[in-house]
Amino acid sequence: MSRRSIGIVLNGVTGRMGYRQHLVRSILAIRDDGGLPLPDGTVLWPEPVLVGRNERKLAEIAERHGLTDWTTDLHAALARDDVEIYFDAITTQRREKAIKAAIEAGKHIYTEKPLAMDVAGAMDLTRAAAAAGVCNGVVADKIFLPGLRKLKRLVDGGFFGRILSIRAEFGYWVFEGDWQRAQRPSWNYRAEDGGGVALDMFPHWHYVLENLFGPVRAVQATIRTHIPKRWDENGEEYTATADDAAYAIFELDDGVIAQFNSSWAVRVFRDELVEFQVDGTHGSAVAGLRRCRAQSRAATPMAVWDPDARAGVDGRGEWAEVPDNEPFDNGFRVQWERFLRHVYGGEPFPWDFAAAARGVQLAELGLRAAHEGRRIEIPELS
Repeated sequence: MSRRSIGIVLNGVTGRMGYRQHLVRSILAIRDDGGLPLPDGTVLWPEPVLVGRNERKLAEIAERHGLTDWTTDLHAALARDDVEIYFDAITTQRREKAIKAAIEAGKHIYTEKPLAMDVAGAMDLTRAAAAAGVCNGVVADKIFLPGLRKLKRLVDGGFFGRILSIRAEFGYWVFEGDWQRAQRPSWNYRAEDGGGVALDMFPHWHYVLENLFGPVRAVQATIRTHIPKRWDENGEEYTATADDAAYAIFELDDGVIAQFNSSWAVRVFRDELVEFQVDGTHGSAVAGLRRCRAQSRAATPMAVWDPDARAGVDGRGEWAEVPDNEPFDNGFRVQWERFLRHVYGGEPFPWDFAAAARGVQLAELGLRAAHEGRRIEIPELS
């Protein structure tokens, strides 16, 4: 068994997602387990090169995890012969330029979503990566969540019969930042910096719908900025120019309707921060981050509307838990392993730049539908 070291530039590792999910719970977790084995007996050993704009934070992270390779010079990192993969977790506004530099340097690329600020930018990157012949992938973490993997098991097994509708509730209250620290960075609420819940979440909803249920054919949406004033990391008040809530209807093939509410201005009264309910002729299911519960046609109780009496049906207790049936690792790590096996082992990886461009298209057309107050059909991207 031979070990093959792979230099991976991790750009944006000082951010919440770049640090927790991609460095600690993915790359370092793979190293802690002795590397990633390939079918031919080779073990891939990731060698992270930490990149960011803040020297102090980079040095602290490196020291915390016993790492020594870090820099604030992205182009110098990309010029290294021992670096083979570029990973991007920086702000959306800066992403396109950084990925172009990585493509020009001949690196394979794995990135957070959205791929770009608009469809034109996403398609430009898609074409550039194809022309350069580099492997490319975009994070699609939601479909690797235990709850959604169980939901897909039900879909693939024909549990629902004919699927009628999907409903999703996502979000939580993000503190304004004046009397309590905000849980999300301030750029998320500035449109000029690539912020906005629609641009952030619609690409997620696109790959969830596309991978579990089929392509999205049309969209209509209402977009709002419910909290117009927020306070940044330095306690300075600023105007929120990006949307913090998006209420959308997506139309799929065969008349399937998907209603998705996404909000950073909602308080949680549900079991998990995101929940998907799928209703079909033969059964229904509700999936969250980890759990999935189902109710078959034969086990559906008879609900009777009577506002003058207490409900005679336990709306939650009548559902059966879908079992794990397999171990579930961190979703970000699982997809990292899939991408590494794609690059070095030839394993298929469908979540590429072209798929990500369709997610950006959905966000762009959703925002347009909201501004124009109409339903918009989604054309094929060539």
